[in-house]
Amino acid sequence: MSDDDDRAATVRLVRAAQRGDTLAMATLLDELAPYVGRICGPIALDQGADAAQEALVAVFRSLRSLKDPAAVRGWVRAIAVREAVRMARRSARAVPADLSTLPARGDLQLAADIRDVLDRLSPEHRAVLVLRDVEGLDERAAAELLGVRVGTVKSRLSRARDTFRKAWTS
Repeated sequence: MSDDDDRAATVRLVRAAQRGDTLAMATLLDELAPYVGRICGPIALDQGADAAQEALVAVFRSLRSLKDPAAVRGWVRAIAVREAVRMARRSARAVPADLSTLPARGDLQLAADIRDVLDRLSPEHRAVLVLRDVEGLDERAAAELLGVRVGTVKSRLSRARDTFRKAWTS
C-alpha cells in the first residue's frame, strides 16, 4: 500500500469515526495510540502513559471538531505534546524521558542512561527535543505547536542540546 493509499484510508477512517462509527473510532485510536505514546513518553517521562491516555481521551472527545481529516496526525501531535507538557509540569519534577525508541532493542543500559540524562531537562526542553529531533519538525512548526516564538524554540533547543551533551559526557 502506498503512502497515498494509507492517507486515503486514514481520511476514510477519521470521517467514519466523526460520523459516530464506534468500530472506526476504536480502530483509529488503536492506530494512534503508539504514535501518541512515542510523543508523550519522552516529554512527560514517568507520567508518559497518563499523558498518552489523556491525549487519546482528548482526541476521542474532540474528533468531530477536526475539519481536515487528512491533518489528523498533526492535530493529534499537538494534543499529545500539550498533554505531555501539562502532565510533566504537574508532576513538578524533571524525570528522564523514555527514549526507548532511540537505543537498540534490548539495550536497557543505554535506555536507562538516556532517561537519566533527560531527567535533567525541563518538560519544555524535552518537548522541543522530541519535536525537533524525534518528530523532525522545523523550528516554525515546533513553535506553532508549542505556542511560542521561533526564537524561543531555537534558544530552548540550544540549551536542551547543550545540557544533554554536558550531562551525557560527564
